Amino acid sequence: MSRGEWSVTCRDLAGRRRDVTVFVSNDKVVLVAPPGEAAVLGPLDVGRLRAALRDAVVATADETAEP
Repeated sequence: MSRGEWSVTCRDLAGRRRDVTVFVSNDKVVLVAPPGEAAVLGPLDVGRLRAALRDAVVATADETAEP
């Protein structure tokens, strides 16, 4: 996982392990879910996703603040 990219483990509706990825592109936060599927998140995973989104927003703010 590179700087500016976060991965959160989840499951799809069939119970298979998948990942939700959060990354920064220019000044936008991008959320990538499993292709064509729903991401099922437990309480701990929701906390991790929240933290990843927060970190991405902070990274976006840092990038736009740099000269």
